[in-house]
Amino acid sequence: MSEELLKVTDLRASIDGKEILRGINLDIRPGEVHAIMGPNGSGKSTLSGVLAGDPRFTVTGGSATFHGLDLLSLSPENRSHEGLFLSFQYPVEIPGVTMVNFMRAAVNAKRKYFNEPPMSAAEFLKMMRQKRAVVELDNKLASRSVNEGFSGGEKKRNEIFQMAVLEPRLSILDETDSGLDIDALRIVADGVNKLRTDRNATIVITHYQRLLDYIKPDFVHILYKGRIVYSGGPELALELEEKGYDWIKEQVDAQ
Repeated sequence: MSEELLKVTDLRASIDGKEILRGINLDIRPGEVHAIMGPNGSGKSTLSGVLAGDPRFTVTGGSATFHGLDLLSLSPENRSHEGLFLSFQYPVEIPGVTMVNFMRAAVNAKRKYFNEPPMSAAEFLKMMRQKRAVVELDNKLASRSVNEGFSGGEKKRNEIFQMAVLEPRLSILDETDSGLDIDALRIVADGVNKLRTDRNATIVITHYQRLLDYIKPDFVHILYKGRIVYSGGPELALELEEKGYDWIKEQVDAQ
């Protein structure tokens, strides 16, 4: 077994004094895809925010180690430089900043972090063309302001494009399927699958089985009331789809 890329131990976190995560344990190795499912309010987006360093959340206990580093001690930007990527449920618009300039700044900030020279404009544009093809991103979208006037599907596709450019070690996709029609879902999932290697890993946070028809998870975890209450293979998602979240509530609350 390869060494863990991410090891989360008894992670606890709160927002505005209210505890949301109540002891999360999660081990992720390179090459793996983990799906995290659960009803609204179970802590799925809180977990993604805590791992990414969202300052709204306060870590009250536990630890998270990311390829040997103390993840929780790193600033959000250094977590990104070290290879953690978060795809937002609702991507923000950045008027006046083109995708080309935005992504070149992000790539060169990462290169500076590792004491590497900045990428020239010509090198970067060549890489942009290659990565754009992965997610079937229209050239016109790449030249527009970040997410401005984009449809929901275009915003999500744009995020997978960013993921392709940044080549993260660990990608966290927070309800990437939210609001997508079937064609956009297929294109986004296809991009995620093309970017999968034996050196990176992905956490897919979703309510629904339908995304997992396209992005095949190795492990499925059910998050409920701030804890992972069940873990299993892809069959767990199918069981959840069949029985619904009330089944989880009944099982856990009866214990």
